[in-house]
Amino acid sequence: MKQPEQIDLTSGHLSQHFRTLAIPAAIGMVFNTLYNMVDMYFAGRLATASQAGISIGFGLFFIYIAFGFGLSSAISALVGSALGAKNQRAARKLIAQALIFGMLLCMILMGIGLLLNPILVEIVSEPGPYRDAANRYTFVLLLAIPGFIVAYACNGALQAQGDSISLTRALIVAFFANIVLNPLLIYGIPGVWDGIGFDGLAVSTVLSQSGVMVFMVSRLLKSDAANGLSRAHLAVRFSILRTLAVQMLPSSFSLQVMILAGIAVQYALKSFGEHAIAAYGVGMRIEQLVLLPILGVASSLLSIAAQNFGAHDFDRVRAAVAFSIKISLIFMAAACPILWLGAEFAFSLFSQDPEVIRVGVGYLHFDAVLLPIYGLLFIINALLQALQRPIWVLWISIYRQGFGVAFFIWVYLTLFGWDIWHVWYGVGTSVVSGLILSVLIAMYVAKREINGLLSTTK
Repeated sequence: MKQPEQIDLTSGHLSQHFRTLAIPAAIGMVFNTLYNMVDMYFAGRLATASQAGISIGFGLFFIYIAFGFGLSSAISALVGSALGAKNQRAARKLIAQALIFGMLLCMILMGIGLLLNPILVEIVSEPGPYRDAANRYTFVLLLAIPGFIVAYACNGALQAQGDSISLTRALIVAFFANIVLNPLLIYGIPGVWDGIGFDGLAVSTVLSQSGVMVFMVSRLLKSDAANGLSRAHLAVRFSILRTLAVQMLPSSFSLQVMILAGIAVQYALKSFGEHAIAAYGVGMRIEQLVLLPILGVASSLLSIAAQNFGAHDFDRVRAAVAFSIKISLIFMAAACPILWLGAEFAFSLFSQDPEVIRVGVGYLHFDAVLLPIYGLLFIINALLQALQRPIWVLWISIYRQGFGVAFFIWVYLTLFGWDIWHVWYGVGTSVVSGLILSVLIAMYVAKREINGLLSTTK
């Protein structure tokens, strides 16, 4: 398989660079979400309790995956800046230390998961079959942590070079592998093997994501930026590890805060029954599918803005931000009505439980109004990471998801009555107020780092 060449994102048409990066990234994210939907589909065929269990389990597992996303963003920003400054030597050192950092992180997270998972599952569930399913799912899924963390670390270094194709190819293969492995492991082979039932969902993820990791490591080691990598580069350099940690942790913790928001929502929903939790889990995956093109645009903005920030071409950074906002708004103008009208059909694909469908359709109708705001938030976060100011992403998340979601849900439920719509109103209020805060912070950081978002002077 031919290795994509390193792309200079500091020259050429921005629209072409966005197409080159965003389309493969979005396709990869589509298959990643479809991958999770396959799990939801087969869990729904087992029982509503199984579907609710993996909804809780994967939500909690995202606590660990968040470190992979944070590490990917950190590497993309740092390596992209080094490449923009034409410093191949610095980029090579960063890549080597990122691989070491990723492996150390995996060992730490797997140990934490053994202790933390049962406690978190108990917080967001009631005793019964779906709590048992969540505990079993999260226990087996710990073995998938290296597959996610290391693969996304490699993806950050590849995206900084303009390669968003490698992860897409890996995720497409993983999706089809999951389609085969899920029923095989759950139901077995008639007359030969009985399968392992519900646990097959997690084992399938462990096997397929480990394959993604192996492929991504091999692609990174063959990339231009890793050319000349030797054993000497694998000597631990604490100064670089510290730089990676400083850049990674705010982005990771901002995603952790997002998980806390999800836990707060699940905590509020558990009083409405397991069908409400199952509906929320399915609805989140459908929401993610709609948002994926904008996530692809945001990840492309991170790579493009990082290289041009390193090259001190601030006008080009601003132009990239404006282009990404325009694309986001155009896409959402088309996607939101489709989501509203197709909500019931989408849910019927994943559940035959009428209560799950009823709650889920209400969630998607409310969500359709919020999706353009989510898109703008993703773009602002990508800009702040590209400017190597991820700490602001964390502060935004602390307000919007750490405080806002739980606080506003509590306000609406306490003041206006115990109705599931008031849970959605709480989420919506935190999202809207979070966007206002994000815009103010983005303008402040841009003024300090690139002479403002609207300035046309270098």
